[in-house]
Amino acid sequence: MAAGSLERLLRPRSVAIVGASDKPGALGASVLGNLERHGFSGDIHLINPKRDMIAGRPCLKSIDDLPEGVDAAVLAIPGGGVLETVRALAARGVGAVVIFAAGFAEGGEEGQAAQQEVARIAAEYGMVVEGPNCLGMTNYVDGIPLTFVETPPLRLDGRPGIGIVSQSGAMAVVLGTTLMSKDLGISLSISTGNEAASGVEDYVEYLLGDPNTRAIGMIVEQFRSPKRFLALAEKARAAGKPIILLHPGTSGAARESAATHTGAMAGDWQVMKTLVERAGVVLVDGLEQLGDVLDLAIRAGAIPAGGAAVLTESGAFKALTLDLCEAIGLDLPAPGEDTAAALRAAIPDFIPVSNPMDLTAQALVDPDLYRRTLAPLLDDARFGSVVLGIIQTDETTSRLKFEPIIEAVKLLEPKKPVIFAGLDDGAPVPPAYVRALRELGVSYFPSPDRAFRALAKLAAARDFSVATDQPISAELPVGGGVIPEYRAKQLLAPLGIPFPRAGFAADLAEAKAAAARVGYPVVLKAQAATLSHKSDAGGVVLNLADEAALAAGWEKLHMDVGRHAPNVTLDGVLVEAMGARGIELIVGARNDPEWGPVILVGFGGVQAEILQDVRLLPADLTRDAIIAELRKLKSGALLDGWRGSPALDVDAVAAIVGTLGRVLRGTPAIREIDLNPVIVYPKGQGAVALDALILAD
Repeated sequence: MAAGSLERLLRPRSVAIVGASDKPGALGASVLGNLERHGFSGDIHLINPKRDMIAGRPCLKSIDDLPEGVDAAVLAIPGGGVLETVRALAARGVGAVVIFAAGFAEGGEEGQAAQQEVARIAAEYGMVVEGPNCLGMTNYVDGIPLTFVETPPLRLDGRPGIGIVSQSGAMAVVLGTTLMSKDLGISLSISTGNEAASGVEDYVEYLLGDPNTRAIGMIVEQFRSPKRFLALAEKARAAGKPIILLHPGTSGAARESAATHTGAMAGDWQVMKTLVERAGVVLVDGLEQLGDVLDLAIRAGAIPAGGAAVLTESGAFKALTLDLCEAIGLDLPAPGEDTAAALRAAIPDFIPVSNPMDLTAQALVDPDLYRRTLAPLLDDARFGSVVLGIIQTDETTSRLKFEPIIEAVKLLEPKKPVIFAGLDDGAPVPPAYVRALRELGVSYFPSPDRAFRALAKLAAARDFSVATDQPISAELPVGGGVIPEYRAKQLLAPLGIPFPRAGFAADLAEAKAAAARVGYPVVLKAQAATLSHKSDAGGVVLNLADEAALAAGWEKLHMDVGRHAPNVTLDGVLVEAMGARGIELIVGARNDPEWGPVILVGFGGVQAEILQDVRLLPADLTRDAIIAELRKLKSGALLDGWRGSPALDVDAVAAIVGTLGRVLRGTPAIREIDLNPVIVYPKGQGAVALDALILAD
């Protein structure tokens, strides 16, 4: 949707209210009250066939009485009259329509049909539709509230603005209230509702081009154009406009897949999370954190490289901070040599130099201590931010601490974020101190946990690297569907995926010849596209040591498969060298039709779905980034050796993951690849995929 079209909704010069009223609490009355309170200077056209005047303004009887080309119309009418009204407004050249009414796509087949007709009319006439089932929008730059929610006339007035884009109107209002309570400016707040003819992606694109918007806060339950959103998120990253997203859905059941572990385990929400974070979006855990991260994003901007330095006034809190920051992945590096020397000169001998550093209560008698300790920390490149964990207690104590801290920030003019975190939530802190900190660009948090978690979210979004290896295009068999193990291995082995030595056999004689080539002991595996999970049907016979054992195993395999899966016709049997024992991993790939490619890696083999020790990765990570993700697995300590066990060949696993990523990026027709298990051996001895399955379009 063109930005010019959205301008008629978001910056209208003329507004019509269909269903205007002067009855207190009526939607039409609330919209008019908002426009007047905000001082809207454009033309306002009221439409109500039963009234001649409303609030001292003339009232039109019909949409036909509107002048041609009104920018935006607000429909403060029941759902039953919406379609007829939208048609009439389109015929009068109205540029945009806001539909409050519910009962459309969420209301069953009839409502769905009505919503589709709204979309058709909008497309035919080039008209923007916000909603239905929305609360409208508010432009805080120009003072234009097209909403029935009573909206305070708080202009942005040159402050850096936050754009709110939410499918839920109620949550847009809640987030707006939160941001205002933090003295943060809002540029535009947009409720998209059912998104009949405009969606969150359209408004994000508009906000990326809006000079008044510095960051975007989003509450989205479903992206209707995921790949477009990812492309917009990349643009936002490049433009330095952070997108902070709250997306419910972690409790939903993962998408089922009859063919692969990967498909069953890589659920929709997890795929979304992996790829939006890869695109630079900060995904938060709740409404409170959404407001907290937006606060930091506006006041701190991009978090510089480096960890966090923490100054506090409690030894116990120092220990709590170490525990929490380790759990959330926020780095607390030790001060550099020069910084440590400067700190040592600035503090009494009884205070040890460390990070976090406990200043004790010394600053109550030596208030310049805050400035003397802040200065070297701000100059140390090891630190990207400084957090002040301060005990506030009461107004008298607050005065003794806030005033020298505020003065220190003024004098030092920090080029990196300084964050104030009160340890005692609820302490009676004079609001003037909080306002003074915020005016200096210091975020104020009533809780240190909230400060650290918000900082960790923004710091994690800072790190970004992309693999430079070229994608690999694999030649798939015609027809798609399930590609069984033997054909999947024939396809993947030349591309760099390691498999055991093997041969394919249609009869026992061929099996004996294959076993002689690959060497005993061998394993037999039944092969058919309709036999995805061979072991469940008795289609795997292990550790056959010689030709006699092979013959017995051949007979057993065919008997068991015939008993468990009588309708399956085998293509043949894969005869494979029996490998040495090692640690079992699962490695898989999924090309999500909506979001794009991801790689799943984890511990567990056949227990993978039970243990859930897996991570979902983007398909374009560098080798070092893949290894870092592997070490984040719950059982990641096994990779580097555990209680005397040898360190494993992590490089070999990373190579498999990287190759799968290249194949997936270069072959969009692949839906899923499942390598389960992958056996990883001690460092320097490699890794090998024992099974392979491909699902293709």
